Amino acid sequence: MGGKPNASRFEYNATEGAPAPGAPLPPPAPAPVSLARMLSKLGYGTRKDAERLLAARRVATVGGTVLCDGDRAAHHDIRVDGEPLDPMPGSVVLLHKPVGYVCSTSDRPPLVYDLLPSRFPQRDPVMAPVGRLDADTSGLLLLTDDGALNHQLTSPRWHLPKCYEVTLAESLRGDEPARFAAGTLMLQGERTPLLPATLDVVDERRARLIIHEGRYHQVRRMFAAVGNHVTSLQRISFGPLTLGALPAGHWRVLTDDEVAGLRDAVRDAKAATR
Repeated sequence: MGGKPNASRFEYNATEGAPAPGAPLPPPAPAPVSLARMLSKLGYGTRKDAERLLAARRVATVGGTVLCDGDRAAHHDIRVDGEPLDPMPGSVVLLHKPVGYVCSTSDRPPLVYDLLPSRFPQRDPVMAPVGRLDADTSGLLLLTDDGALNHQLTSPRWHLPKCYEVTLAESLRGDEPARFAAGTLMLQGERTPLLPATLDVVDERRARLIIHEGRYHQVRRMFAAVGNHVTSLQRISFGPLTLGALPAGHWRVLTDDEVAGLRDAVRDAKAATR
């Protein structure tokens, strides 16, 4: 899953040479993180639980070298009971959420976490959904333990475009694209109109809708505002990311290039609001 792993932050990387006379000193290298602490932050139990994993010789490298707490190894080279570690800190996961699953750690089951490694909600920080899809909506859901990136991706000031495939109970009348694009549509209970949205009609009861906000049940409420009812809803893209061929219920780790593309999209969205 995903692309080539990043170099582990748990490795020691020596810097060759010394600074020239008078040059500013480089920032101090981060303090090494023990394997037990790293495993605990990834959700493999408490610090004591992780220490017991190491003491039981259940943590090793790909080549079979048993690791102790003070050892250093690249994240992608570590195995617990022969299995690769969960994604390293700062990763972003793309899940194809099926209908019926709830975006929560504590709501009624089934939860999206039932489709993911059981350690994800135990991580510190937690691998959290980027926004929410309601239980009756399927499609592209991102999760990350990078709180700053999560905030940027969900900020009401610069929401990235999201595309949904919509199936409706009634035939489209024909005026919906213009009404959604006008930037004047009001949702029931709201005080400000929606930003302009793009509606591409597929057939009389199916369409693709691109929105730039994330109001509560926004897509369903938009069609209710024009006298229709959504019978099925799937998010097929989020910013530059698409579901592609990922089957429902499956997930993958984004590559470095994909995460960089998300950050670029946020930067561009910020610039567009200035």
